[in-house]
Amino acid sequence: MAGHSKWHNIKNKKGKEDAKRAKMFTKLARYIIVAVREGGPDPEFNSALKAAIEKAKAANMPNDNIERAIKRGSGELGANTYEEIRYEGYGPGGIAVFVTCLTDNRNRTASDIRHAFDKFGGNLGQSGCVSFMFDRKGLLLIENEAGISEEDLMLEAVDLGAEDFTNEEDGFEIITSPEDFDKVRDGLAERGYKFAAAEITYIPQNTTELTDEDDIKNMMKLIETLEENDDVQEVYHNWEIPEELEF
Repeated sequence: MAGHSKWHNIKNKKGKEDAKRAKMFTKLARYIIVAVREGGPDPEFNSALKAAIEKAKAANMPNDNIERAIKRGSGELGANTYEEIRYEGYGPGGIAVFVTCLTDNRNRTASDIRHAFDKFGGNLGQSGCVSFMFDRKGLLLIENEAGISEEDLMLEAVDLGAEDFTNEEDGFEIITSPEDFDKVRDGLAERGYKFAAAEITYIPQNTTELTDEDDIKNMMKLIETLEENDDVQEVYHNWEIPEELEF
């Protein structure tokens, strides 16, 4: 069910990419900067940076932007001090929400996140209040294109160390442990598979439906508001998003 939400998010975001490209590049640059600062500028020896670069390329971020972010992370173009902060809370109807941020101003970010939760019927909680409901996993999504054999892909993924494989309506979902993510991703890439998404993420153990129309509208607005914030990197939740919703 977690994959369902991820595919849904990918489809909805594709139509918004042009309008939000600059904002998206800002977030990806921060992701790269922090990865370089923590593990060095060589993606061959820094798996976090390799993942960040691949995510940036998947979003069509220009190579010049990627190189500048790497240089900023290594201090060549001046220092950028970002710290990672996580916020946890509940959205409308008790939906668990887990937000990761990279910020250079902790007070500003905390105020913005709290305001979003309060405005749309949620409440910000203490650290650990919902994170136990999510598992940290590697996630690979491959679109179901002509020529891909489900059986072959499944066998190759499992042989490389994948934990789970499912055939969703929009494509194939492969789950790995964080430790085996690089091996599975690189092995499948070498075999010619292209990814709609490839990332270490948080997957909800269970999902929850919303039936109240006001709760649904407020949950949509909460997610949108959080994702539009420059400091927010990812918004994880356990809402089972209806297929017919677009936002």
